[in-house]
Amino acid sequence: MHSSDRDSPPGSTSASPETASAGTTAPGTAEGEGYPGRWRALAVTLVVGFMTLLDVTIVNVAIPSIQRGLHASPQGVQWIVSGYALTFGLTLVAGGRLGDAFGRRRMFLVGLVAFTVTSAAAGAATSETWIVAARLAQGVAAGLLTPQNAGLIQALFRGPERGRAFGIFGTTVGVSAATGPVLGGLILTAFGEQQGWRYVFYVNIPLGVLAMVLAVRVIPPPEPSERRLTSQIDTLGALLLGGSVLSVLLPLVAAMSDPATPLWGMAALAPALGWGFVRWERRLIARGRPPLLDVRLFRDAPGYTAGIVLASVYFCGFSGIWLVLALFFQDGLGYSPLESGLAVMPFAVGSAVSAVLAGRLVDRLGRRLTIGGLLLVVLGFGTLAVAVPLVPPGQIGYLMAAPLLAAGVGAGAVVSPNFTMTLSEVPPWMGGAAGGALQTGQRIGSSMGAAVLATAYRLSLHGADQREALRATLVCSVVLMVIALTLGVADHRARRARTAR
Repeated sequence: MHSSDRDSPPGSTSASPETASAGTTAPGTAEGEGYPGRWRALAVTLVVGFMTLLDVTIVNVAIPSIQRGLHASPQGVQWIVSGYALTFGLTLVAGGRLGDAFGRRRMFLVGLVAFTVTSAAAGAATSETWIVAARLAQGVAAGLLTPQNAGLIQALFRGPERGRAFGIFGTTVGVSAATGPVLGGLILTAFGEQQGWRYVFYVNIPLGVLAMVLAVRVIPPPEPSERRLTSQIDTLGALLLGGSVLSVLLPLVAAMSDPATPLWGMAALAPALGWGFVRWERRLIARGRPPLLDVRLFRDAPGYTAGIVLASVYFCGFSGIWLVLALFFQDGLGYSPLESGLAVMPFAVGSAVSAVLAGRLVDRLGRRLTIGGLLLVVLGFGTLAVAVPLVPPGQIGYLMAAPLLAAGVGAGAVVSPNFTMTLSEVPPWMGGAAGGALQTGQRIGSSMGAAVLATAYRLSLHGADQREALRATLVCSVVLMVIALTLGVADHRARRARTAR
């Protein structure tokens, strides 16, 4: 297959000049080779990606300290936690598209500067309103920054190396979720619970400044583009997609503090706005103008839609469990923030090891790797659901180590292979936007999971102890994981059928 065939959008013969010339390229490389400095570039972007994803969970252990220090209301606390995830999810696709159009190094640096500044603003907050606004802005910056990772992997790596790069990326995603509570607990222990929460945000400042310097040196610049800025931006598409995502995420955020929130009515807008977005994007494509997201990917890139749906369901059952475990350990068992974080450390260790190995095996095993990983997650969480109510409270932390390790090994074999297989047929010139759409699905799933699992835990506390409430929550998580497993099996069969044809 010629390069022009592989890099063109689905259903066409070549990449459009509006988009193909503007993204980050791998200058001076031959077909089938990657950019010479690709591993250094990947290392820098993944450190920053880890930092942005970490902020989704690291704040959980600092919430009691923030609430005391700023006299924050329960609603304000919820916005501190979920507002970041909300604006993060809203800007991912647009951030990916901007990276495709104007160069991923440029957008990486813009997002990194904004994320560093907003982290400093959050740490310096003196009121509830201030920190909520800073967290919302921090989420926007993360949404501009994070999609550049997937886009850079698409552009800089070729062949089996791309699978290994996505394996490392999967490690970043999985480990950031599980290690957030540990690092948050360490920071609070080091700086004290009274003011330690500020350093949860301040730690991003030196990391951000160092990453800025290194990014300029190792991430390749984009090819020059003669196109005007306005010709590259699909404003209406961004508004339609943003409105569709907002109509789903905002009720979920509000439901965390009020399950009967009247904002549930907004969810009815999502299908209409989503339909309008697809219609508008098709119209732009027909006119030869660059879309926000080439919707032909959902039809013509094998496995793309299945990968997004699987990731959304998986993160729905995966992400919310860490919030529930933090509540269980700290409120139910009286653990300190550090002890709470250390209790889930086996999951992070298992995920870190298996994600790297999975990245090396994905070309050989394909979707079977995801299926095996999901089986391990179901086994680990299912074992906990059965055993937790039967064990004395003082021994629960030790009991959880082996099942969490097994679940972590499984999780590492889910995230990175799914990234690789979902984006394998996506042309590099759309890698940022396509990766942004995949991560938007993950953020929606994460928000839904946090709302569903936290609600299940709180409702189960009425008339039951914390162990029974945790079991009910774990059962909900296992059900969602089984749904993801079913989707994985269906996609595996579909891929086999396509290969046979």
